[in-house]
Amino acid sequence: MSYLLNDVYGMYKCDISGGICFMGAKTIIGEEVIGKDGKKLGNIEELMIDMKTRHVAYALMSFGGFWGMGERLFAVPFRALKNDGEKGHLFLDVDEEAINNAPYIEKDYWPDMADKNWIREIHAFYGVEPYQMGM
Repeated sequence: MSYLLNDVYGMYKCDISGGICFMGAKTIIGEEVIGKDGKKLGNIEELMIDMKTRHVAYALMSFGGFWGMGERLFAVPFRALKNDGEKGHLFLDVDEEAINNAPYIEKDYWPDMADKNWIREIHAFYGVEPYQMGM
């Protein structure tokens, strides 16, 4: 589904081409993520905000499974997600095979998202620099 359909306030109007300037969290949560092969990778379930830096650090994306069984949750660095601004989709520059090998979050064992090694590993996998300086 296109996040542009959820623009009830007209907030996605912007003067730059090729993207949206600002997006509401309610719009992003539940949105599909499209991979580099054009196929759906998963859905955004939640946004993780670093309360020290006030940055949206990660989008938690679900992938796989059937009716919630066997589904995995991935912390995707927020700066790894792109939007097209025209069709209203979020894109991630990986394919399904890569996601199958991505670090994921086990439901009963959450990582320490402030751990520098974990931050470096996640950002390196998705090919983006950490939002925090000195990582």
